[in-house]
Amino acid sequence: MVIRAFIDTALEISVVGSFGRIGYAARRRLFSWSQPGPDALRGKTALVTGPTSGLGRAAAVSLATAGARVILVSRSEDRLQQVREELMAITDGDRFPVVVANMSSLASVREAVATIISQEDRLDVLVDNAGAIMDERHETEDGLEAAFATMVAGPFVLIEGLLPLLEASGDGQVISVVSGGMYLQPVPLDDLQFERGAYDGVRAYARAKRASMALIREWSRRYRGRVRFDAMHPGWADTPGLADALPGFYEIMRPLLRTPAEGADTITWLATARDPGRDDGRLWLDRRPRPFDRIPSTRLSAAQRRELWDRVVMLTATARS
Repeated sequence: MVIRAFIDTALEISVVGSFGRIGYAARRRLFSWSQPGPDALRGKTALVTGPTSGLGRAAAVSLATAGARVILVSRSEDRLQQVREELMAITDGDRFPVVVANMSSLASVREAVATIISQEDRLDVLVDNAGAIMDERHETEDGLEAAFATMVAGPFVLIEGLLPLLEASGDGQVISVVSGGMYLQPVPLDDLQFERGAYDGVRAYARAKRASMALIREWSRRYRGRVRFDAMHPGWADTPGLADALPGFYEIMRPLLRTPAEGADTITWLATARDPGRDDGRLWLDRRPRPFDRIPSTRLSAAQRRELWDRVVMLTATARS
């Protein structure tokens, strides 16, 4: 075990070896991973945001083939129906309701919450996956910068609204999909919405993902023992979003990129590895906990995470505090 842990740590330090397909393949062999069976999530209900492509689609397929009822949430009804039909074709029934919602619109998210609560009596797994890299800064109808709205404010409202269903399951959990790129970015609490300086969509995305991870830690602190909260990052996966946002990086790194299914593997593992003694509030990559920070200047203290929470509560005008 010591040797395996040493190899895993060496891969993690190398970054390229860790985040690419080499890291996934090596860890799968090192730790003798098993895949969940077709009944691993039978009787459970999962929700996935952004399930129409890339990691979200892979996660939806994996959760569905593990037996879960999967609620599909995205802003395109046509694409949602395509995914629903795909899942029905590879599984044993129609257990994939679609909910149309724009995660950058707080009103749309609240409408989605109301719809889900009216249709469901429990929720076992919520996968917060939706994300986008913006070409330029623009604000939503709520006056929020679009990346922040999509990956921080919208998910916060979704989680807040669905907490009763997560608690009703008795073993509910939230899994937030973040990004390795967040390691390079701080969360400026006095400029959460990139109002100062020249806007950079990639940096705004990374900041939002780091803020999302910080909020997961705060959710975990406040609701420990009631709902499980974890963050995971998928490494570098071959997705349309990566190809569109970082074409140069994509072309150079393409031979080393993971498949979307490999990137999403830890999502399904977290959803099916029912270990009551496993700590939550962690960041995971390839089924193992990882450090929250690599650069000291990007670290948020416990007090700063509480301040971030308070600012997001204010911006979203939710009732919980």
